[in-house]
Amino acid sequence: MSAQRSEAHDADSPRRFRSRSIDRFPPSANLWKNPIWNQQLRDPVHGLLLPSLYGPAMTPRPSLLPFPQTQTLIHGLLSKFLLNGSLASHRRLTTVGHTPQPVIGQESVEVLGHSYPRDDFTNITAKILAKVGRNLHNQHHHPLWLIKERIRAHFYSSFITRSGNPLFSVHDNLSPVVSVEQNFDSLLIPPDHPSRKRGDNYYLNRNTMLRAHTSAHQTELVRSGLDAFLLAGDVYRRDEVDASHYPVFHQMEGVRLFSNHELFSKVQRGEELALFEPGGRRTPQKQEAHTLEAVKLVEFDLKHTLTRLVTHLFGSGVEVRWVDCYFPFTHPSFEMEVRFQGDWMEVLGCGVMEQKLLNSAGADNKVGWAFGLGLERLAMVLFSIPDIRVFWSQDERFLEQFRVSDIHQPVCFQPLSKYPPLHNDISFWLPDASDGSGPQNFSENDFYDLVRSVGGDLVEKVTLVDQFTHPKTGRRSQCYCIIYRHMERTLTQQEVRQVHEQIERCAESELGVQGRY
Repeated sequence: MSAQRSEAHDADSPRRFRSRSIDRFPPSANLWKNPIWNQQLRDPVHGLLLPSLYGPAMTPRPSLLPFPQTQTLIHGLLSKFLLNGSLASHRRLTTVGHTPQPVIGQESVEVLGHSYPRDDFTNITAKILAKVGRNLHNQHHHPLWLIKERIRAHFYSSFITRSGNPLFSVHDNLSPVVSVEQNFDSLLIPPDHPSRKRGDNYYLNRNTMLRAHTSAHQTELVRSGLDAFLLAGDVYRRDEVDASHYPVFHQMEGVRLFSNHELFSKVQRGEELALFEPGGRRTPQKQEAHTLEAVKLVEFDLKHTLTRLVTHLFGSGVEVRWVDCYFPFTHPSFEMEVRFQGDWMEVLGCGVMEQKLLNSAGADNKVGWAFGLGLERLAMVLFSIPDIRVFWSQDERFLEQFRVSDIHQPVCFQPLSKYPPLHNDISFWLPDASDGSGPQNFSENDFYDLVRSVGGDLVEKVTLVDQFTHPKTGRRSQCYCIIYRHMERTLTQQEVRQVHEQIERCAESELGVQGRY
């Protein structure tokens, strides 16, 4: 499950869907010391005993990991295995191989060895297409790779089957080219939902696009028979330009499904309980198909799992709270926030998966949860990285800081020399409504994407600083401030001016605006 929009694209939880109400979770430092969380919890309203679901099928059995020292040893061994690749391919679908150069032709777009016909919806740019196949999350010792591997190591060491194998499979090389059906319809996102807009996504044509979230693969993985998996990959969205937004970023999500036996086997008189309620009704607490007992258990397991994860990432003293929200693909839905450096920070979005989604994937006898988070957001916070563009740097001074012998070794990014910014303004009249391309068809994201296509990573930030409507003609104009800053050297005003003038020309020719330079 993934988000539609937030800081550093995290969680990545869709703010446009959100209705918030806060539920405080006990500080994780005390959570695991409290035996009630490790044994059973009684729902104060319904009197239902909520057991810890972390029995033999979900955590290392006492017979396997009898002492804390053993857990520490296995944790360290996993870290070493992950670094040298011994476990990197365990239970993972990949599409590793030579990546052909993408090409945008007059009639078609070629990407990852496939050709897609162009149409009136095609809006992919060469700059964006060049990022496809970079797979920063799979580059050893890249900060995004480190975050992904820390999460993988936690799930591998904490969730083990009866046979001693990791419960969760990992998939981090699935193609980012997906169908519109995969990206939206399979997740129950309505046809008229604003997240489908051409101005917010990168379309190869009306039926094919670069995925806007890793959740686009949920249905296919569930349909393949998987009931516990992690999924990581690059995702693409047209967005504003600043230090925490980039048109390509990376997400990681998890899905866990439960059968009737798996969910209720540890519950007192669990054989009398059921997952589904025929003729039920939808409430703020549950879906119409689910029993309240099933939802309470799945929600408890979800929050328990994710609190353990953020404790692993942020440390044992981290404080967690839950915010009720809305996503089309889960209900009930939550956002998780942690207190970091004195402030509450959103980390991820999650919820109980919509049963319609599972039914369509052939898992109509199971219930489950899903979560999604942004790797950039976590890396920026945990490694103190101030600008999202840095992740794409190939400067050795940046990359060498993350070459660690242990993936859990603390890293604090040391900024490269801070080169001075250069500010240039651009103002223009929006297209005239009388010519059929009226202002209502001008999207700020169109301009942001044009600036990125021309200026690339020289552009640090674009801000709409002024808007004006002519009192007589009704024409509208906008003024943007573009901040240029190179990550590795000082820019001159002369070279920036050349880029800026090209942006001015392209804005007029491609967006139909009239310059006021």
